[in-house]
Amino acid sequence: MSDRIIAACDGAAKGNPGPAGWAWVVADAEGRPERWESGPLGRSTNNVGELTALLRLLEAVDPGAPLEVRMDSQYAMKAVTQWLPNWKRNGWRTAAGKPVANQELVQGIDALLADRDVEFRYVPAHRVDGDPLNAIADQAASDAAVTQRPAGTALGDTEVPEPAPERSAPARPRKRPATRAAAPGAAPRTIKAKFRGTCPCGRTYAAGEPIAKLGTRWGHPACHGATPAAD
Repeated sequence: MSDRIIAACDGAAKGNPGPAGWAWVVADAEGRPERWESGPLGRSTNNVGELTALLRLLEAVDPGAPLEVRMDSQYAMKAVTQWLPNWKRNGWRTAAGKPVANQELVQGIDALLADRDVEFRYVPAHRVDGDPLNAIADQAASDAAVTQRPAGTALGDTEVPEPAPERSAPARPRKRPATRAAAPGAAPRTIKAKFRGTCPCGRTYAAGEPIAKLGTRWGHPACHGATPAAD
């Protein structure tokens, strides 16, 4: 078995720019999530969230340990694996002569990558057949963006956030049968949460607690039909 540490990181911004957050998750030797961390960024962008997540992950992992980083951000991955060498040669300017965006974050990541064995792996986001660690990091970053509160195992949050059910891989369109709308005021169908998560209202729910589908997210059944918190 490889001794390479497997981890994933992700960022989120509700509005881009908007309330933003970052997160990372590290797996154990069996590939199961072992520890994680997330944090708020106030009002920022997805790109800042993605780069911050990578920076915080590199800070949290032993620099002497080989590491595989799974990401769904093409921008963050290309920034550190393709564009960075040219930026450095050009005095931290792009090919068009403009200052590199998010330069402080990129420079911090560059310093943390020095003399380290790090492999980057792109994984598709929001797919049922996607990477489980990336899905957890995605949810944790989204939760941090909504709540603007730090979380993680170091803060006593032993249960990882539960990723919302994702969409399947793209398939050929097919005609859908007509469905009847739910009766007004009808109680939503509930399931038990496998992991801790955050309701659109901004409050968290615990593993084992009943949750219901609220639009595109999951949350408290009592919040069904209520106006969601602004994100």
